[in-house]
Amino acid sequence: MPTTLPELKLATRMGRLGTETAFEVLAKAKALEAEGKSIIHLEIGEPDFDTPKNIIEAGVDALRGGWTHYGPANGQPEAREVVANYVAKSRGIEVHPDEVTIVPGGKPTMFYAMLALVEKGDEVIYPNPGFPIYESMINFSGGKAVACPIRESNAFALDPDDVISRLSPRTKMVILNSPANPTGGVTPKESLEKVLKALKDYPDVWILSDEIYSRMLYDGEEHFTPLVDPEIRDRVILLDGWSKTYAMTGWRMGFGVMRPDLAAMFTKLMVNSNSCTASFSQRAGMEALAGDQSAVDEMLAQFDARRKHIVKLVNDIPGMTCHLPVGAFYVFPNIKETGLSSAELQDKILYEGGVSCLAGTSFGSEGEGYIRFSYANSIENIEEGMRRVRKVIESL
Repeated sequence: MPTTLPELKLATRMGRLGTETAFEVLAKAKALEAEGKSIIHLEIGEPDFDTPKNIIEAGVDALRGGWTHYGPANGQPEAREVVANYVAKSRGIEVHPDEVTIVPGGKPTMFYAMLALVEKGDEVIYPNPGFPIYESMINFSGGKAVACPIRESNAFALDPDDVISRLSPRTKMVILNSPANPTGGVTPKESLEKVLKALKDYPDVWILSDEIYSRMLYDGEEHFTPLVDPEIRDRVILLDGWSKTYAMTGWRMGFGVMRPDLAAMFTKLMVNSNSCTASFSQRAGMEALAGDQSAVDEMLAQFDARRKHIVKLVNDIPGMTCHLPVGAFYVFPNIKETGLSSAELQDKILYEGGVSCLAGTSFGSEGEGYIRFSYANSIENIEEGMRRVRKVIESL
């Protein structure tokens, strides 16, 4: 290859595309490990458990049984039926397989929703701090990203008045996420119902309800989905999948539930991008949703123990305070008393302490003054990680 390459002239739309900082920080951490440095990984949003054995066996059986070819772009009929039954049972509503689209991961449902519905200049209200791909995909699709603050003072739950105050004639979509990344916050049913009531006066506004952490709830919290409201259901796109609940991040499977005519448009987008989701993965996914759930229950019990433990350890560190989350597998400590920005402390903890975490600003401007730890790691590693973090903070 030549030592210098001609200027890469990209389409202007590429300048609107963001990234997911978790993977960038993970790459930095891996580079340090390659140099021989010990790193505790508390950055990536991925269960540290193996995929449950019954699911793996179903996948292996599928491979041996010839499920290695193209399948329907919207998902195998049997798999869509299993998803429909799962959503119906878990949400207490009726769901038809024609409302289901199976896609490779959670992000396609977000992306396809933007591509199918958002025109240039349309406003999309999204949580900030929130999953960074929301804002990225809004901008890439040509929409206008309207940030809705998620505040520690509200236990990191969405304040319905914040959403309602941002509604305008240009609003095309509202993104809801509960339980939430990066905060672990859960928005009460009453608050979500207040948002839905307001949206009934905006009949052209869609709702993207990201429920990927719906099974990861603690302290008796119950999940609520906008799909249960019959007056607004035909404007709701539910996003869920297998990655978090079943430790299946590498299997690349998610699903969307929506009105059948929109599902047909998602299918067209699948044809033009991914063709289909891996057939053998879908067979494993069927076992995950319909089979033995004891491994999931055990994972959640361990996450619960880690949640309580890491919060206690963080709150014992001078200059840091941590709210006890009731969902997902993240904590979002307040680090304002350290005097450092979120990005500065993230790098200091990584390079001086050997602990990989994420700056709150990785999830939006409202994340300044916070960092995110994922407690998808062992108690032993969490304890060692917090010992290292304490050492870094005490050296400031």
